[in-house]
Amino acid sequence: MSEGVVTETGVRARTRRAILDAAIETLTKQPSATLADIAAAANVGRTTVHRYFAERSDLIDAISHDALDKIAQSTQRARLDEGPAPDALARLCQEYFEHGDVFQLLFTMPDLVTRPEWEEESDDDRRLLRLVERGHAEGSIDPAMTKEWLLQLLWSLLYTAWELTREKTPKHEALTLCLRSLEKVVAVG
Repeated sequence: MSEGVVTETGVRARTRRAILDAAIETLTKQPSATLADIAAAANVGRTTVHRYFAERSDLIDAISHDALDKIAQSTQRARLDEGPAPDALARLCQEYFEHGDVFQLLFTMPDLVTRPEWEEESDDDRRLLRLVERGHAEGSIDPAMTKEWLLQLLWSLLYTAWELTREKTPKHEALTLCLRSLEKVVAVG
């Protein structure tokens, strides 16, 4: 009997993930998409979407939390405390790049980042800012580049790279250009 519960949980998790992924992709292209549009993109019925997300606002909340989870996972995987600061910043950029779909949606639907869960500075934000401070202190990041400026620049570079991939530039090429630009911006001298 417990085996059936595990299977159901796995199926439910995969269905929920499929709906979230379809919602992210659909809403990035068409922010006014309906739950029916999202259901069609996820290859499920509208009632299935409603079973997981009763209202559109519930789906938007889930996407918002998913984005924060991806930021946290990316920050963890980037190992910001290891090696020279520019290398750690490049690793973080590579990790973020892999989640372009959800991050592009944040740019497409800016009301996502005005939700309560985005109001306070997160541990991930603080870790990134500390990384830039460490780079300034160790002399590996240009001190003229403030941490706030670099944070905004990082997102701008990523957005540009994601847009290039939407315009059919190969992902590896867009990422290479992003990382090279970041390297030149943070370079001292």
